Amino acid sequence: MVRSLEREQLLADPALAGLPLCRAYSDHVDAWLADLFAGSQPPADTALIAVGGYGRAELSPQSDIDLLLLHRPGVDIGALAERLWYPIWDENLKLGHSVRTPKDALALASDDLDTATALLSMRHLAGDAALTAELADKALALWRKRAKRWLTETSRRVQERHRSSGEVAFLLEPDLKEGRGGLRDVHSIRWADLAQSVMFEGDDAVLAAAYDVLLSVRVELHRRTGRAGDRLLLQEQDSVAESLGYTDANELMRAVSTAGRSIAWRSDEVWSRIDSSITGPTSIRLRRDKELAPGVVLREGTVALTASADLVSDPHLVLRTAVAAARAGVRIERRSLERLAATMRPGLIPWNAEGRQLFAELLLAGPPAVKVVEALDQMGIWVQLLPEWETVRSKPQRNAYHTFTVDRHLAETAANAAALADRVDRPDLLAVGALLHDIGKGYAGDHTEVGIDLLDRIGERMGYPPEDVLVLQDMVRYHLLLPDVATRRDITDDGTLRMVAGALGDVGTLRLLGALTEADSLATGPAAWNSWKAQLVDELVERTAILLGGGSLAEATVDSFPTDAQLELMGRGGEVFEGTGDTLTVVSTDRPGLFSRVAGVLALNGLDVLDAAAITNDDGVALEVFRVQSSTSPVIPWDRVLRDLDLALAGRLALAARLAERARVYHRPVFVPTGPVATAVKVDNEISDSATVIEVHAADVMGVLYRITRAIAELELDIGSAKVQTMAHEVVDSFYLRDGDGKKITDPAALGEIERAILHALGD
Repeated sequence: MVRSLEREQLLADPALAGLPLCRAYSDHVDAWLADLFAGSQPPADTALIAVGGYGRAELSPQSDIDLLLLHRPGVDIGALAERLWYPIWDENLKLGHSVRTPKDALALASDDLDTATALLSMRHLAGDAALTAELADKALALWRKRAKRWLTETSRRVQERHRSSGEVAFLLEPDLKEGRGGLRDVHSIRWADLAQSVMFEGDDAVLAAAYDVLLSVRVELHRRTGRAGDRLLLQEQDSVAESLGYTDANELMRAVSTAGRSIAWRSDEVWSRIDSSITGPTSIRLRRDKELAPGVVLREGTVALTASADLVSDPHLVLRTAVAAARAGVRIERRSLERLAATMRPGLIPWNAEGRQLFAELLLAGPPAVKVVEALDQMGIWVQLLPEWETVRSKPQRNAYHTFTVDRHLAETAANAAALADRVDRPDLLAVGALLHDIGKGYAGDHTEVGIDLLDRIGERMGYPPEDVLVLQDMVRYHLLLPDVATRRDITDDGTLRMVAGALGDVGTLRLLGALTEADSLATGPAAWNSWKAQLVDELVERTAILLGGGSLAEATVDSFPTDAQLELMGRGGEVFEGTGDTLTVVSTDRPGLFSRVAGVLALNGLDVLDAAAITNDDGVALEVFRVQSSTSPVIPWDRVLRDLDLALAGRLALAARLAERARVYHRPVFVPTGPVATAVKVDNEISDSATVIEVHAADVMGVLYRITRAIAELELDIGSAKVQTMAHEVVDSFYLRDGDGKKITDPAALGEIERAILHALGD
């Protein structure tokens, strides 16, 4: 009889992992249940059957033991059921159980998909083997007889599951079982294959290898947490990686992503074919081939090769096929993909003008191109076109800021860039530069520097003229320049615009970088792009374009702050607090700490500062304008904000204490895969002619802007403007500072004190 200690010893055996552990555990439980059945005086015509995951002999440490007690009609089964179920419960094991006759089981399987699929994985444990075999044969026959109904329902469930559980390949914390590309997708494909042959040669081996990766991770997750559950949380990834022999969690998640993508693509491909076969063409017209390009036709909703098409004699065939599929927004027919993959080899495609044009046309097809690229990648074709792709393939970016793996991020960026092609003179360079802007992330070292060197090699191999290669290299070199400057620097400052214009050199490159910035940010994740950032980047591009187009610095740096209306408010005297839309305007007598008190009130009310500007006139009246967004509500509670602001500026609100209290109440521990954020204070005295720029990197915690600006105020420094950017768990705040005389701070000792004060305020 299985004992808890024996089970624990087996499950703790470090020599066992993944499927071997599942099989060993299943065998262990099999032997126990067989003995239990034999010792329970079973009547004739009864059988104990494993179903579900246990039926597949894939019993994970925290899985249910799913059993069917089968019996002929008229057999008294009650006593036997009790003698079987209670010992299992006594061992604190999770039991899924049913007692049925073959007729009852088949009747339920004819009307319930879960029962029908459970019977497809039945495995005899004890008792009448012939009874088990009879049910197995009839269940399979019934499954095939009702194939159209069950495949339609299974397809619907697959789509529903994908929508609710998300991607295994790209989620920061994937659902290994129910997610798109998870274990359940393999089960569904195998159920479909039992109804009608749906897999191509080699699919079974690919699915088995991917399944083994995910199952091993799931088993280890169960074993280490001691809980049932299929979501691989961030805090578990390091320990699971170590237990399975991966170098680190990044290597583990790359394996998970690769497996998930292999499963997901085959799942999509299988169910697309099944759905098409069930519905059939809706008209005679759809049954006819429609030529899309030489050797390429649209056939029953897919792009296919004609019988005479040949990649060896027509080396651009693969790109023409890909372009046709992307433009039509349909799949490449599987047999055609197999034909292309069978003859594809490195260097086969000539990178002449036609090859470069087709490559750009594929990317400029927009979002449909992503699925086409994935299909070519799954068949091993894409890396033949672009060998450097292998280094970024399924490479994870384990933070909440990035949605995708590196390779998928690049494909998504190129797809986004297609919608912006009318903004630039060279859409082809925009598409290719977007696809390759992060290609250096697959190698050691700074990914930008590595990428610049790679573009030299890739551009030359693809036959781009030297001047185009330089542009592509600049797109890699400066792909972060515009968003960094727009969100961290004053874009009306002389030095800022001179620096950007000097780096990019011409309007054409500037426009390419502007489009790339938007495409890249949209492909990064929801936190990377918003209307505020878009406005700043667009304004920076337009101001820089004035300089590069021959305009004067005065024209480029015309500032809208303060507006005439704001100047009028300052001239009235007295205090003005106005909250409208996403903007807070404060007019008040200048005093030490004014900026920090406003920042503290905003934080106290759950408002994040996006940017801020401040100015003081000769009469000592300060104007401060804050653009904010709410982290808690779509509606900004301006009435409460203005009330608290009035109290804070009157010295009747304990800001520091209230912020500390709010931080304790709303604190939620966040696991950061890269470790704690390193607090840093950087000084830039070059970019601005009139102010010292202090850039602070710190963890995103409650009231961080208040603490920084309070430290600055204690040194009696004026904040002319501020830019605040939050990236996942980190903030990057920049401040334009002047001393009491309105000058830059150049004394090294004074700069050292600023750094010391800020680090102390942040607790470092």
